[in-house]
Amino acid sequence: EDPSLEKHFKGHRDAVTSVDFSCTKKQLASGSMDSCLMIWSMKPQMRAYRFVGHKDAVLCVQFSPSGHLVASGSRDKTVRLWIPSVKGESTVFKAHTGTVRSVHFSSDGQSLVTASDDKTIKVWTVHRQKFLFSLNQHINWVRCARFSPDGRLIVSSSDDKTVKLWDKTSRECIHSFCEHGGFVNHVDFHPSGNCIAAGGTDNTVKLWDVRMNRLLQHYQGNSVVNSLSFHPSGNYLVTASSDSTLKILDLLEGRLLYTLHGHQGPATCVAFSRDGDLFASGGSDEQVMVWKTNFDADYGEAVKPQKYGSSVDGTHGTGSEMDCGIHHKKTKTQDSSRTHEQQEEETSLANTLEHIIGQLDVLTQTVSILEQRLTLTEDKLKECLENQQKIIQNKTN
Repeated sequence: EDPSLEKHFKGHRDAVTSVDFSCTKKQLASGSMDSCLMIWSMKPQMRAYRFVGHKDAVLCVQFSPSGHLVASGSRDKTVRLWIPSVKGESTVFKAHTGTVRSVHFSSDGQSLVTASDDKTIKVWTVHRQKFLFSLNQHINWVRCARFSPDGRLIVSSSDDKTVKLWDKTSRECIHSFCEHGGFVNHVDFHPSGNCIAAGGTDNTVKLWDVRMNRLLQHYQGNSVVNSLSFHPSGNYLVTASSDSTLKILDLLEGRLLYTLHGHQGPATCVAFSRDGDLFASGGSDEQVMVWKTNFDADYGEAVKPQKYGSSVDGTHGTGSEMDCGIHHKKTKTQDSSRTHEQQEEETSLANTLEHIIGQLDVLTQTVSILEQRLTLTEDKLKECLENQQKIIQNKTN
């Protein structure tokens, strides 16, 4: 089947800038130029939450791996960490001296990387939002920064037309990819961690092998690429473009599979769910759309050719195969020595650990919120005391 539009959410009052699913797919977060963060419930008849706190446009949102926190970055130069519940409580920290364009959690949920118009990338601890270090070699706005799946590398894209690869431990730039002919709006790691994809204002999507530092595939489109997301299988890539379309690229075949029309005006952001069954998109039309992927269950199999729009829309790939972890077929093997009971025990233990990590996230965030409130109370008390002292001094004088 072709991808199909499942839901569309209306509630933002300006262009949608960013979308992300929670790990369970029960919630979808979106940021907007209207300065709000929205948390949409995927269950019918459940109300959405509108989180107000940022003083200017919200340009990026992301759920933590456990799904118990949402990070957002804004033109007000701050980052907020929210608990995605009805209260909508958050902690805030001044992250940069310019607009915050990108926020991204490490896969263990312990670190956060942010990118900004102040030309820097910064890494923070999620616990207490402690600043760790800054990466400073870009010479223009940094649009996007992402951790590799194993957390050892960081990739960033910038208006200086480069994509840079950083070693998190040494904090050194280990390679600069300079093939883009315009601003690079978005970059991300392939699920294998062995290659990266970037799209930008030169209407192209490029994929590089990060081990060999060589260009693997190149797709030439007709419009600015604003955002992209890898399918968890690693075999597909979805892009959002200023010509209002979403495009799904088959990385095995090196070709365009689908062109999807839904948004009125530029499609600004796109993201697959963690299991790849759904993807969400946002646009300048203030709408958030949720699409069912409908790919063949065996993601390595060929998918039907596109039935939306024109045949290839001027898009082409260079090379039909990738050696960076894209698999031609998922083979289902089972270890006969492992019993069903052992598997159930392991699953139960994994679920329990995930629940504990999630609860720790919430506790950490609650402590941070209380600390911020105590600091505000202390500041107010100091101010009151200072005012009282001034009054006493004026009276004695």
